[in-house]
Amino acid sequence: MAYTAADVKNLRETTGAGMMDCKKALDETGDFQKAVDYLRAKGLAAAAKKQSRVAAEGMIAANVKGKLAALVEVNCETDFVAKNDAFQAFAHTAANVAVDANLTTIEELLSAKIANGLTVKDNVSELTIKIGEKIDLRRVAVVKLDGNGMIGSYVHSGKIGVLTRVETDKDINTHDAFKDLVKDLCMQIAAADPKFLNAGEIDETYKAKEAEIYAAQLKEQGKPDAMIPNIVKGKLNKLASEVCLYEQSFVKDPDTTVGKLIEKVAKETGATIKVTKFIKLNLGEGIEKKSENFAEEIAKITGNN
Repeated sequence: MAYTAADVKNLRETTGAGMMDCKKALDETGDFQKAVDYLRAKGLAAAAKKQSRVAAEGMIAANVKGKLAALVEVNCETDFVAKNDAFQAFAHTAANVAVDANLTTIEELLSAKIANGLTVKDNVSELTIKIGEKIDLRRVAVVKLDGNGMIGSYVHSGKIGVLTRVETDKDINTHDAFKDLVKDLCMQIAAADPKFLNAGEIDETYKAKEAEIYAAQLKEQGKPDAMIPNIVKGKLNKLASEVCLYEQSFVKDPDTTVGKLIEKVAKETGATIKVTKFIKLNLGEGIEKKSENFAEEIAKITGNN
């Protein structure tokens, strides 16, 4: 793989590993994602945690209207603009439009008209001119509920957005315990970052990839080859408790699991309760934040480059 300095920089920001380690990982693997796994295996990166680092400014806005809800991500260049009232108002407007018209793609959302008669795309252009920074409506996610239940939402500091669909066999939306549960589930997803609903959803490809990384980590730590398969098996048995919502420890009470919490509220309300979908957006996920090289800029200006 032919890679650039930007590739090395991106890998370093993603994993937190050193520059030379990142270059070596790209040399050895020839692929960005494989390089991430390589660094994890060498114990040089905690990718599962560090990949959540954002690399762009802006905000995530949420809107829930009955049985339909939306998250939108709007990016800008600086945190200063992300706090601008006009910028934040636009983000919330975009979320409202997505819900009102059930728009599931960016193309549909950009083409939709808002109260001022202009399309969302035209409003992006006007806001860009007004604020003086590039504004990008980057992502939209919509969740729909068909029967009984509730869609919960949670946005943490504009940086993390969560939607959670919780279905029930009867209408218990006014029950305080159920409302608290939906709120807690959204906060759980924001904090604990599950990848699946339950253990049955973990696919074999994901397990195999994690097993390879575990084995490489253990070998790097000097564990005897004969012991590694059993240790890996034990780690895989614990995998569900780390990446599955129902099996995770409840962040507010680590002595119980999310699944047990749902069972408790179901008993209290006399209803069947089931989480059927969740979406989590991290602001700037996958975007490399622009950084200025002042030495290069001065060289360009003075002609000494």
